[in-house]
This record gives sequence, C-alpha cells and structure tokens, in this order.
Amino acid sequence: MKRIIIFIFGFLGLASCAVNYQPREINAITVKEFKIDSVSIRAIQVINKHEVMYAGSNGDVGFFSDSEDSELTPGVLEVKYQDSIRPNFRSIASNNKAIFALSIGNPALLYHLSDGKATLKYSEHHEKVFYDALQFFDDNQHGIAVGDPTGNCASILLTSDGGDTWHKIPCANLPEFEDGEAFFAASNTNIKTIGSTVWIASGGKKARVLKSDDYGTTWQIYNTPIVQGDGPQGIYSIDFADKNNGIVIGGDYSKPLENKANKAITDDGGLTWTIVADGQNPNYKSCVQYVPKTNGKEVFAVGKTGISFSNNGGLTWVEVSKEAYYAIQFVDRKTAWLSGNNKLGKLILD
Repeated sequence: MKRIIIFIFGFLGLASCAVNYQPREINAITVKEFKIDSVSIRAIQVINKHEVMYAGSNGDVGFFSDSEDSELTPGVLEVKYQDSIRPNFRSIASNNKAIFALSIGNPALLYHLSDGKATLKYSEHHEKVFYDALQFFDDNQHGIAVGDPTGNCASILLTSDGGDTWHKIPCANLPEFEDGEAFFAASNTNIKTIGSTVWIASGGKKARVLKSDDYGTTWQIYNTPIVQGDGPQGIYSIDFADKNNGIVIGGDYSKPLENKANKAITDDGGLTWTIVADGQNPNYKSCVQYVPKTNGKEVFAVGKTGISFSNNGGLTWVEVSKEAYYAIQFVDRKTAWLSGNNKLGKLILD
C-alpha cells in the first residue's frame, strides 16, 4: 500500500433532523468492501462521500478514497513514533483542521496528525491505563477522551484549545465508579456530543450513562437497564438524534447471539432508559448510529454478528446483512462508511 505524507480536508456535518420525514423500508443492503491489509479498524472519521480516515491496531492511521478524482493517494500516513512504539489505535477524531488518534494500553499516547507529522499531545503511564474513545464537540475547540478507571472514577481527558493541550479530570470532580465498571474500545462510539453536552456509556459491573452539559466540567451519572454485572456485559455504543432522544446498544461480547436487555432508548436526554426489542433482533452489537436527516427514526447497528436496521427509532429491527463490521459512520442520509477486520466498507442507500 502506498504511503501518504500530507492530508488536508474538511468534512460534512454528520447529524441533523428532518421535519415530517417518512422512514424507508430497508430489508437488505449491499456494502462495497475494500480490503485493508493486516489491520483491525475500530475507528473511522468520514471526510465526505468518497474519502475516509481510519486508525488501526498496528499504529496505522490511513486515508482511503474510492474516487479517482481524489487529490490524495490512498494509503497509510508515514509516521515515526517515539521509541519505535507501534500504538494500537481504537480512537480517531477530527477538529476539522487535523486528525487526532489515541492508543489503548500502557502508555496511552494521543497524537495530533497534520501535514504528515505526528505530534504527541498527551501520554499517560499506568498499569491500568486503557483509553477507549475520542471525540470533539461541535465547536471543534472542546474535545474529550474516555478510558477505563485508574482510580475510583472514569479516566476522562479534556481539551478546550482544539487539542493543543489535554488534561485529566481528577476523581474528586467525577462520579464514583463501581469496582469492575469500565468501558469498551469497540467502535469509538461510547461517547456522543451535541453542542456543549456529552454522554458516555459504561459497562462491566454497571451499565450506566455519564452526562455533562458544560463540556465536561460537571457530571451526572444515570442507571440503565442494559445487561450488566460481568466483564463483557454492558453498553458498547451510544448515539443521540437530538438532546432528548437517544439510544444505547451492546450486550455480552462473550455471548454474541444473546439479545436480552441489550438495547434501550431515552426521550429525556439520558436520565431514564427503556429496554426495546427485548429478546428480539438485534443481538450483540458494537456500534449504533442514527441516520442523519431522518428525524431520529432510522437507525443502524453493526457488529461481528451482522448489520441491523430500524425505521421506528429502535423499537423494532430487521437484519439487513450478515457481514461483520465494528463501526459505522454516516456522511448523509444515503451514504455511510464502515470498518472491520482488515477492511473498510461503503454503504449506499436509495
């Protein structure tokens, strides 16, 4: 694969609501698949209908395009990491000027990538360090990363200067976590931001939702009825159509065919949650996303068990593909990029 040195881009907004939208009936889909050698991809950042960035398991941060008119050549950004470390990336985000990629494991490494250069912006050494997801807020100045506890609270990093500097919130300013409560680095979607509000979804001993309305300065935490109590159980992904209506999905990674208490919705901004489609499709999923401009009606969920679709906000679902993917991110109402093991995918809807 040819390596690229420079990338400059802007991308479309990912979510808005349409009035009086009539949801589509979708019973099957076709995803165009692109092989990406020797890399597990759990985090993608769409640029537009034809271009996407990704972060992978062996330190790869790559660019892909299915258009012959692209100004850039698809390939892996040529980055020299300090001490010859090859970070395992499961998080990627953009502030509309540059890409940021965050590694799991010890040490945690958060890089700013622009014009072919990788600049380390934050590092953390701890035997328990494990960062799971990274996102920017709508203003592209505030950003947030979340990781498993190294103390008695979630590990949360914040920036307010577009990612130039990051700081970790002390546990005194965060809700206390149960022993065994953590997060899942499954698709970079256990964080959702709208305006100055952010929601984060947990799993393991507890499956709860942390919420802040002021860019992460103050926090509340809310219980959910999602399956919990064991290490691989809980919420793997969260999304909101607007500040009131949201959805969570997950289950038990070790028992992926089970579908009890693994999806729930809220209409009060995440304060309370109601189980939906209990004992019905879909089973375990690692990512859930509303389709933009569908008034919160159309939802896709993907995972190693296939792809499912709802046209009524998650109340009922149909399986539309058995193909395994980790993550999905929409460009618009008709186009989405997906990522998986050694592959990217592109979904086009009518």
